Amino acid sequence: MVDYYPPWGFYYRVEFSISKEKNDARFQSVSGLSVEYDYETIKEGGENRFEHKLPVRTRYGDMVLKRGMLTDSGVITWFLAAFRDRQFEPADMNIVLMNEAGEPLRTWKIAGAIPKKWLVSDLNSGENAVVIETLELTYRYFTIQ
Repeated sequence: MVDYYPPWGFYYRVEFSISKEKNDARFQSVSGLSVEYDYETIKEGGENRFEHKLPVRTRYGDMVLKRGMLTDSGVITWFLAAFRDRQFEPADMNIVLMNEAGEPLRTWKIAGAIPKKWLVSDLNSGENAVVIETLELTYRYFTIQ
């Protein structure tokens, strides 16, 4: 059966090659799946009406993952090894969008992700809020399955 409606964006999981823990697959939000071209501008002598724009290379955006803070996580251990010990071990990831039956609809395979930034939300005794950790990664490229 072919589904003609766009899929919902709230049923997904994140898989890390460095962690098989179930908690490391659950994130509140995922952003940064973007790709664009850098262009080189070439001016042609005698032609003043336009410039030639030629694609040079692709550029991938940084990925941002948000979730409630975990006290025991293989992904956080990986992040801390990068920030504390300067051990940058590239990891592959899968972002899997699923249908209502839990079957994969689309998978983005992320190659060579490394930690870029780790942020913990503010601690405030005047608010009744979950502590959110934000993980920012840079990566080489992604492919779509």
